[in-house]
Formats: sequence, structure tokens, C-alpha cells
Amino acid sequence: MTSDSRAPQPRHPGRQPPPVATRTTAPGPAPTDLLGRLRARHDTDPVTHIERVPARTGEPVPWPTWVPADLHTAFARQGVDTPWRHQAEAASLAYTGTHVVVATGTASGKSLAYQLPALATLLADPRATVLYLAPTKALAVDQLRAVTDLDLDGIRPACYDGDTPRAEREWIRQHARFVLTNPDMLHHGILPGHAQWTPFLRRLAYVVVDECHIYRGVFGSHVAHVLRRLRRRCTRIGRTPVFVLASATSGDPAATAERLTGLPVAAVTGDTSPRGGVTFALWEPPTQPAPAAAPDDTDLAPVRRSALRETADLLADAVAAGVRTLAFVRSRRGAEAVAANARRALDEAVPGLGDQVAAYRAGYLREERRELERSLLRGELRGLASTNALELGVDLVGLDAVLICGYPGTRASLWQQAGRAGRSGQEALAVLVARDDPLDSYLVHHPEAVFGAPVEATVLDPTNPYVLGPQLACAAAEAPLTPADLDLFGDGAKEAVDALVEAGALRQRPTGWYWRHRERPQVDLRGGDGAPICVVETATGRLLGTVDGGSSHFLLHPGAVYLHQGVSHVVDALDLADGCALVHPEEPDWSTHARDVTSLSVVAVRSYLDAGPVGLFLGEVDVTSQVVSYQRRRIATGEVIDTRPLDLPARELRTVAVWFTLSPESLAAAGIDPADVPGALHAAEHAAIGLLPLTATCDRWDIGGLSTAAHPDTGAPTVFVYDGHSGGAGFAERAYGTAATWLQATRDAVAECSCETGCPSCVQSPKCGNGNNPLSKPDAVRVLDVVLANLPVLTTSGPDHLRS
Repeated sequence: MTSDSRAPQPRHPGRQPPPVATRTTAPGPAPTDLLGRLRARHDTDPVTHIERVPARTGEPVPWPTWVPADLHTAFARQGVDTPWRHQAEAASLAYTGTHVVVATGTASGKSLAYQLPALATLLADPRATVLYLAPTKALAVDQLRAVTDLDLDGIRPACYDGDTPRAEREWIRQHARFVLTNPDMLHHGILPGHAQWTPFLRRLAYVVVDECHIYRGVFGSHVAHVLRRLRRRCTRIGRTPVFVLASATSGDPAATAERLTGLPVAAVTGDTSPRGGVTFALWEPPTQPAPAAAPDDTDLAPVRRSALRETADLLADAVAAGVRTLAFVRSRRGAEAVAANARRALDEAVPGLGDQVAAYRAGYLREERRELERSLLRGELRGLASTNALELGVDLVGLDAVLICGYPGTRASLWQQAGRAGRSGQEALAVLVARDDPLDSYLVHHPEAVFGAPVEATVLDPTNPYVLGPQLACAAAEAPLTPADLDLFGDGAKEAVDALVEAGALRQRPTGWYWRHRERPQVDLRGGDGAPICVVETATGRLLGTVDGGSSHFLLHPGAVYLHQGVSHVVDALDLADGCALVHPEEPDWSTHARDVTSLSVVAVRSYLDAGPVGLFLGEVDVTSQVVSYQRRRIATGEVIDTRPLDLPARELRTVAVWFTLSPESLAAAGIDPADVPGALHAAEHAAIGLLPLTATCDRWDIGGLSTAAHPDTGAPTVFVYDGHSGGAGFAERAYGTAATWLQATRDAVAECSCETGCPSCVQSPKCGNGNNPLSKPDAVRVLDVVLANLPVLTTSGPDHLRS
């Protein structure tokens, strides 16, 4: 890769409306030309760094001798004349019975690596079956399309997920041979109904686990046990399927795949596919005058332009220039806002041009998602603002550019999203648009942290007792547990079973452990908090979509603004008991932002490091949080209109945290006045949360924090950072093991920020329930200097399963 760091640039004309474009399918400008057009729309150059990823030629090999002629003929009809070397290598390992993971770059053809052995086996053995697992419905539908297009006799592929009509499900169980589903459906539907699935499972030859790097944290730990439950069921009916896993490039994919499946797995990591060149730009939105201040606001310093607004403008510019572009936005609300603003800008330039832009996210109804996917594939949509629902291997043919609104949390996801553009070997443009956030600001000014660092390992912990216990309960509800099963579920299984017996969930008998209740255990694989909330239009009763229970307090509280395909609604009422939010259409000139309060108590200390005036701890904590109010802010200016109270129930979470303590004497010696200690710790906490994704495979929204000048459980000034999932997700452990590196990057990001008193680029947080008050940027640097001066360069590498 070659790079071009920011140098002094000539001033450019001010920002102009998007250029007029006609509806045409002609190719747009080259990536470098498009980037030049986008840069020229600002008075100062927003690009801090350009990385050039050169094109690469492919390494084709002959079809393996075991591939039947009609199969490679079918692939030839789809334009695949020969496989690439890594495809043939992985496929041959799987065909000969070796569990394998292929971990190569985006658009490297990983699907062929599992399609070849699976389809060859189905063609050779008319009784064999294949189970395919994808983390999203969209990916499973895309793979169904790909297998169906091969037009092979007797394969009978079918999707079996929550969208499948009940009338079709019986046919699929009895007749489909290539079933495409997701871990949630395997967990909630297939394994509990294993008696109906026995004919299919008795003939199961392959289990394909696609995009397996997505299975991290609590979700990955749950999926690891769902796969063990599947293996247990297959073993009981005399079947041992081969597992074939596909992953984006990641650190140590073999170890990750083995942790996920509980089986020895061979890794194929050499990417031999051709690739077009990629121009990758780091983009820092310019500053703009501060919004009008609310009465209690005093900081009127210029602020950086919103990444959402900047991404929307870039999307509009790209679409107007004839460039097919996908914008990745981290939140559902953000994706809606980007699409709406891009449509508005395009319609102002050419009425009707905004119809070529749409939003795509979870929570849409099935019919809406499928129509959006079809419109994108047909080329009717030229721009799409999506959450990471389209990050995965959905074949988005013909995309020219990708905009990434905010660092997605890991380098693996960053490259996965960037790789959505440039299919079929064409040149591509990727732009990372920095949010006003400490991590994003750090990355756009430290490109070596993006382009010079290895891709992270996937973090998951199947031994997590908060995952293992509920999964063993699910297994027992499917069939009594035996001592042999405990070996299958691994370390901690016996202790978890004993705890379930003591709690009255299991009964021990000579033949094993039996589930005692009539109802099945209710376990959410994705670590959500409660069932989804239905969003219903008050006047018509029309179902608009759904929001997961864990987000409902923030997104669907009374008075909240809810966006759906660019149409704004205001929430009239939230009924948590009935799982329903009532809304009415309204276009207010303000947005809503929920605020919460949090308290934390230490339950147990797992590990600690005594560093004189500084202590570093890892342990279990109880976190209680409650959404107590929300702000209304002017959309045009960001001005705070008012703050309104809310009456919502508190939520409790037992999880894992890392925390450090400092002696009051060390803070005084560093020049921090006792009255400024709360602001110093609060600012250090915000910055530490923002920078943790640099060293741990997590997202800022996966973690939380709390700071206090005198915590009752530590007796000292303390900063906590905790996993936002019940039982923990491995992030706090990773932070504990890399504390010196993590906190040094935190200190550098705060100290190097050009603001005087603190801003969203260093110590302010979009999640803060206290309105980012109090905060002291200079004192946060002093706090971190004290910690780093006393903390050893190397602390502990943490448990083996968390090393990367």
C-alpha cells in the first residue's frame, strides 16, 4: 500500500449544490476524479490521508478432479471458468472430511469454497443435505439466489427463517436439501423441533458457517454453544457433518473457528483472487460555527460538522455524479437521517432524483427489505444508506464507492465495508468520514493505526457462565444432558449444570440431567434485552417496523422522533408490557436525544495489579441504568430547545468491568484541585471508552463507563469501563490485558486534540447521561499521566482465549 498524508492544500471554492445529473446507467467518474470533486467542495481540504491499495492479479487453478462436470459447467454459465487457488484448496479440504475455515478478503469468492464441496456431494448422493448459517437474513437470501441461479437438478435450496411463511415450512423440512437459515432460527426453531428435522439432520453432510467473524462477544459465545447443540443432536442420530466456515480476514482464524465449533479446524488464508485498486481516503469534516447555545451552555467554540450531515452530502454528490454508492451508518436512526438528507439535496437539484436513494436497516418489514434488495441489484437505486446489515457478503454488483460514516469499531469491519465497492475488478473509492469522537479523531490523524496494524482476532468466550448456563438449559430441554455432553460443552459445564440443579431448573437422575419446566428457556442469542417492540401507527393500526427491546427506552420513549424510510413520526406512547409503541406522522424541526443515569457496584474482583498510588482491577459488577429524560434539539442548528423528564423503569446488568483507582495524594501532586477531580475522571472515562476499540474487538456502543471521585466500593477516585452485555463479552478482559497500550493511546488522543476545553473529538461523549458535565480536558491528561507513570508497560495478557 502507498500513502499520502495531509500536506498544505490550496483553498477551494465553498461548498456548492450537487451537480445536476441525468438518469443514466453510464459509468461515473474514476475514483480519484470523484474524490477530487468531493474535496473541491470545501474551503479547506477535509482529507487527512490517502491510502492506495494496488490492484492484484488472480491465481487460477484447474477444477479439482472430484468436481462433477455438470457442476463446473453450471459455474461456467455464471462466468466462473476456473476457481482461484484458495477456493480450490479450501473446497478440497472440506470434500475430504477436514473442517476448514477460509479467511480471505471481501469479494475473494469465499462462497465458491463451500459451494463446491456441498453441491458436489448433493449431486453425488441424492439423500445428502446441507445446512447453511448466515448472521443476517439478507445474506441468506443472497446465497439462495446464487445457488438457485446455478440451476442444478435435485438440489432444492430454500430459506428457512422468521420470514418464511408457515405454509412453506413443512415442505422445507421434508424436501429441501440445501437449507439456508441463521443461528437464531437454528436456536429457536430447528433444534427445539429436532424431531421434525431428524430426516434432514440424519443425512447432513456439511454445515456452512458464513461470515463467522461476526460471531464475537456475547453473540459469538451463544452461537458457539448452538453449534455444539447441533453437533450433539447429529451425534445422537449417527451423523458427523463437516464444518466449513468463511470469514473476513482476521487474526488467527483457525483458533477462532475452533473456539466457535469446538472442533479442530484447518485455515486457508492466502487470498489468490484478483482485486481492483482501492483509493482509501480518511476524511475529517470541517469545523463550523457553534450552534446557538441553550441558557446553561457556555462553550461557544466552533464544532466539527456532523458526520451524518457530511456523509449525506457526499452521498448526494456521488449519486448526482452517476456513481453507485453505499453509505454505511452505525445506527438505524443515522441511516434514516443520511438517506433523508441526501434525498432532499438531490431533489433540490433535480426534482425526482432523490428517488434513487433509500435507507436499509434492520426493523423493516420483510417485503420492504426484499424490495430494496431487488431495486439495488436492478440498478434502480444508485445510493443506499445502510446499517451494517449490508456489510456482509451480499453481492452488490457494480458499486463504485463506499462511504463509512464513523469508524465501525474494528479494522475487520472497516475493510469488510470498504470491500463492498470494486466488484468485478474495477477501481473503487472508500472514504472513512470521521465522527466527532476521540477514536475517529485519533485514527484520521494516525493512519498507521488503520493501515499499518493487523486485523483483530475475534473475541468470544464459550466459558462465560452467563452464556453457558442458559445454553445448557436449552440443550436439556431438547434432550436430557449426559456426562459426555458436558465434555462437548467444555470448561465450566459441570459447574453450570450444578448451578441449574441448585436453582431447580434441572433434575438429576441416573440417566442424566432433565429440564424440569414445561416452557422452554427464553434465551436471546444477541444479548438483547427483551422482545422486539412493534412500532404501530396510531390512526391506522399499520405496523411500521420493530425495534429491539434493549433500544426501545432510547428510541421509542414518549415524545421520541422515529424515522422510517425518511418519514418522520413522533411517539405517542410506549407500552413495554404489550411490546408496542404508538406513533403518528409528524415533521418536527427538532430531533430527540435520550439521557440516562447509571450506578455501579463491585461484586467480585477477578484480578488486580497494585502499582503504588494506582490500582488496576478486573472483576464483576452490577450496573443499574435508567433513561430519565430527553433533549429536543433543533435539526438545523443543534440548539437545545428543552429537556423533558421521562418515567421509565430502571434496568439492571451484571457484567465484567476493568477499573483503575488513584490515590487522592497522587492527583493532588499532579496539580488537580479536589474540586476538579470529578471532571478530570469523567473526561478520562469518556476518552478511554472512545479509544478502547483500538485495542479490543468492540464498538463504543458495546461498552459503558462510570467515574467517581470516591466510589463506595473502592474508597478512592475510580474510573470504570464495563461490557454492555450480561455476563461480559470479553472486552473488559482485553482492556485489562492491554491497559498500558490502551491508556497511552487515550492520553495521546486527548493531549493532541486542538480544542482548548474539550470537544466530541476528545472527551465529550454522545452517550453521556449527564450532558457531558462536568468535564476537564487538561486534568484528564494529568490523570492519565499519573496512571501511565505507575502502570507497568506490560500488565497481563489475560486468559488464553482472549489473546489476539
